[in-house]
Amino acid sequence: MDGTGDGTADGTADGTAGGKAAATAARVRLWVEFALFYLVAPVLIAVLLPPSAMFPVLFVFTAVGLLLLHLTPGFRWHDLIRGWDRIDWRVVALAAAGTFAVGWAVVTATAPQSAFGLLRSNPALMATIAVLYPVLSALPQEIVFRPLFFRRYGPILPRLRPAIVLNAAVFSLAHLMYWSWIVAAMTFAGGLVFAWAYEARRNFPMAVAIHAVAGVIVFLLGLGVYFYTGNVTRPF
Repeated sequence: MDGTGDGTADGTADGTAGGKAAATAARVRLWVEFALFYLVAPVLIAVLLPPSAMFPVLFVFTAVGLLLLHLTPGFRWHDLIRGWDRIDWRVVALAAAGTFAVGWAVVTATAPQSAFGLLRSNPALMATIAVLYPVLSALPQEIVFRPLFFRRYGPILPRLRPAIVLNAAVFSLAHLMYWSWIVAAMTFAGGLVFAWAYEARRNFPMAVAIHAVAGVIVFLLGLGVYFYTGNVTRPF
């Protein structure tokens, strides 16, 4: 009886130790993957690539993010369409008003000659941006920086509020390629709101709606000059 008990105890101990080792290894892999995708890649893109090559590489970056999300255990694409009937349009309107107020202050203080510049010079292009930005820019960015971030890397993230701040920080870092403190500040602030809508309110469609409206307002006001790779000037 003693021999059987010892064998069971040893087996249980070995199994527990093996399980802990496997869990630790899985967390390390997630951390490495997280660092490569959200930290190293954006810095390398900003530092090494010419502005003309940034967008093709960003499409690859987005494709990799979509693949990683698809491979995330427990994730279902159908989950992304849940919440359309729960969008709080008052929140979307408030975010739009805040974006307009802050954006107007920024453009008049830093680039007054650009105020409503695209609308005045090329209204057709402005209309095209208003139609396509939500689908071609806001939606893929939200998929990569919200569901992928919170669902795939949830096991290694801190609690809700620190995780939202971290999310906004990596979202801002992804825009390092523009080498603009204005872009960095705007994307960090926007990231906080988008992450809050997705993770705190559990509503991906609302995060997309807020991002889409905010982005269109940014271009409408003339702040698109800061998000144009042709104007990028590296500090080195």
